[in-house]
Amino acid sequence: MPINPDVALGAEFGAVEFSWTATDVQLYNLALGAGADPVSPRELSYVIDHKPQVLPTFGCVAASFHQIEPPSVSWPGVEIDLAKILHASEQISVPAPLPPSGSAHASSRIVEVWDKGKAAVVVLETSVTAPDGTPLWTQRRSIFARGEGGFGGERGPSTSVEAPERDPDVEVQLPTLPQQALLYRLCGDRNPLHSDPEFAAAAGFPRPILHGLCTFGITCKAIVDACLDSDVSRVASYGARFAGVVFPGETLLARMWRDDGRIVASVTVPTRDNAVVLSGVELVAA
Repeated sequence: MPINPDVALGAEFGAVEFSWTATDVQLYNLALGAGADPVSPRELSYVIDHKPQVLPTFGCVAASFHQIEPPSVSWPGVEIDLAKILHASEQISVPAPLPPSGSAHASSRIVEVWDKGKAAVVVLETSVTAPDGTPLWTQRRSIFARGEGGFGGERGPSTSVEAPERDPDVEVQLPTLPQQALLYRLCGDRNPLHSDPEFAAAAGFPRPILHGLCTFGITCKAIVDACLDSDVSRVASYGARFAGVVFPGETLLARMWRDDGRIVASVTVPTRDNAVVLSGVELVAA
């Protein structure tokens, strides 16, 4: 049985020690499109040597940044074929701005397992601390596993962040590069779904798709730049649900609403009938 909720729920796994450098942060920011205007002081703040700005979303990839093998979904009570899974949601909270270089300890646990009938949702929580025990960030991630439901578990809640019923305060176009996924995969996610046309076809896609976490990071940067004066230190938490796929080379449209200390957003692809790719986007300002 690919998912055994009795074993999975509450299981702790994956404790790792890792470190990162300012060069890693620069590469991550470049993979999100930073530096598109190479003379803009704002853009250069993300790629400057030694002390680049660190988006909180870097924490979502920091522990796996130097991996060169495709990821596997093999956790206590959970064994799933990589071709069957989709990233469902991501959320990260930071008590303070992330340093441009450092070392940390991360440990993960499975906090929720939901039975959606024809699919399953597994929610992971990762806590990251500095060597002295100081909390650095907390990451919460859910995966959607096609064909893995029906094990008799609870269906789980259906909640989402809703945008205000008015015109957005800000709209930003976000172009992506045709080679964006090939660049972003250097940040540690070597899933062939994003680089191998045959693998993507076997998974039901006409061509490789952009990493959900790349769209996630691109949107975080866009909100910080448009609504927080390009100051990453003003972010306390950021999260979103992955509602659809992005094909590298498409231009996205982010709509943003300022709403009582937070920014709510949605991201669509205008050339595909405004197909939603990120929903429930919420950035809480510090």
